[in-house]
Amino acid sequence: MFHDFLVLGGAGLVGLQVCRQIAMQLEPRRIVVASLKEREARDACTILENEFGDAVAFVPAWGNLFVQSDIASTPRDQVLGDAKMRRKLIEELYGDFDVAYKKNHLVGMIRLHRPEVVVDCVNTATGLSYQNVFVGANKVLERLQGDSYPKEGVEDLEHFLLSQSVPQLIRHVRFLHRATTEYGTRVYVKVGTTGTGGMGLNIPYTHSEDKPSRVLLAKTEAAFGHTGLLFLLARTPNSPIVKEVKPAAMIGYRAVRTMSVSDKHGNTSLFQPKVQKIAGDFDLRDEEKGYEAAGELVVSVVDTGENGVFTRGEFAAITALGQMEYITPEEIARIVTLEIRGANTGQDVLSALDGAVLNPSYKAGLVRSVALSDLKHAEQQADLPSIALGKLGPPELSKLLFEAQLLKESFESLRGILEDNGTPRDPKAMSKALTKALENSAVRHIAPSIGIPILAADGKSLLRGPRVNVPEVTGHSTTVSLDDTAQVEKWAQKGWIDLRPANMRAWRDRVSKMVEERILLRDAGSAAASIRSYLPTEFEIGEVVAWIFNNEMGGHRIK
Repeated sequence: MFHDFLVLGGAGLVGLQVCRQIAMQLEPRRIVVASLKEREARDACTILENEFGDAVAFVPAWGNLFVQSDIASTPRDQVLGDAKMRRKLIEELYGDFDVAYKKNHLVGMIRLHRPEVVVDCVNTATGLSYQNVFVGANKVLERLQGDSYPKEGVEDLEHFLLSQSVPQLIRHVRFLHRATTEYGTRVYVKVGTTGTGGMGLNIPYTHSEDKPSRVLLAKTEAAFGHTGLLFLLARTPNSPIVKEVKPAAMIGYRAVRTMSVSDKHGNTSLFQPKVQKIAGDFDLRDEEKGYEAAGELVVSVVDTGENGVFTRGEFAAITALGQMEYITPEEIARIVTLEIRGANTGQDVLSALDGAVLNPSYKAGLVRSVALSDLKHAEQQADLPSIALGKLGPPELSKLLFEAQLLKESFESLRGILEDNGTPRDPKAMSKALTKALENSAVRHIAPSIGIPILAADGKSLLRGPRVNVPEVTGHSTTVSLDDTAQVEKWAQKGWIDLRPANMRAWRDRVSKMVEERILLRDAGSAAASIRSYLPTEFEIGEVVAWIFNNEMGGHRIK
């Protein structure tokens, strides 16, 4: 059996569980726990040492595996901001392979520790795709159209070159091949990703860009490009045994806590919104100093490790039936350990590409309800409701969650949205009710503060914060015109909380369908249970938005 292990991403949600399973099941002498940051690696080793004592030697290692060792501990933003270090990266990525091989940090780590088994739990596809080649491309195109290129465009061009996932993946796997062959690694197991949590091209989620998300599809391209390269590695003479497991659901979770959080811009503050007339220029990036502070963005969240933190609304939506659903890191780690043992789990993607994904589990369905219950309890103790942070896209997700929250505060139940003592709700009256509720609602401060403006019932003004997420811009300019009514309408549908009567009518109609399906489920039993069913007995904003994704936006999984 094997004695020396290197777990890349060993301090992460899945990686730490892999370390535990190896320690419990495989009788190792040493496990090298590698992470991006030194503190993460050392903390993970301390946790494991407390659990397993001296039975196993846990060795911390850290640094960026994709760059040369001398800059492996330097934050990427700092590297990209320094012309000399950018040039180093470009030379390693596009220059002589043999020279780059000797300097690469992953190669150095394998050379130093000589592991028999490498388990790679790094979310490689995310790391590469979210360097965002498309933003770099837009900046370069802007330079090419101006008269400042190439003198002022060199930095943008270098960023663009360094955001290409294909050269990075190819070089990474070639480094891996030579190092594992040269230093005697016998087994390599990759914990990969589908890029979409098991969903298809109709996936409604992004990491807050537009959809269909080019960046998200680039993540899938990188994920399966990586799989293809590992498939070739597995068929290369003298290479280690190569396996890949691919979770096809959201992975989580680590803990529920109430804490200070940030939106996708890194903002942790609440602001008093300003009124913006629907006319003239509309600057999407105002100076924060022009806004009155209204406190700190402290909400109850569930920590899902590398996926970040989600509010109750976001967590409920993304893990709902028909959405990404859910799988635990312990289940993934167990499969990894069995594959290292040589067991035929049937879930090695490289052995069965079309049948090896890890689907949502029964356990995860149970613990999901526990997480939501804990989030609800924590939310009741917090000052702010746990609705959305805007990090989980598309923009419609946050918009719909906030609108659902206002409807819940105004009418308490789904049935209350439809009627008042037997009288059908009028959209204009609904609009007035939400406008009134907004005066004392936390939505008034949270939404504009994280980039989601509120469109008034008359459609003539916005409540906004320092940044506005929609419309989305990828170039240098952050100013758009509000004089184009068609564009304003599109932006309102995509990412603005819309208090106008027309949107209230749309909400009333969709809630009517939810209630009808719930009655059908009661009368027809499990045969009527489908994505058309609204299953909760209470008004759960995340479940409501998940129902919309399932039934209106075509964003659901089929297996």
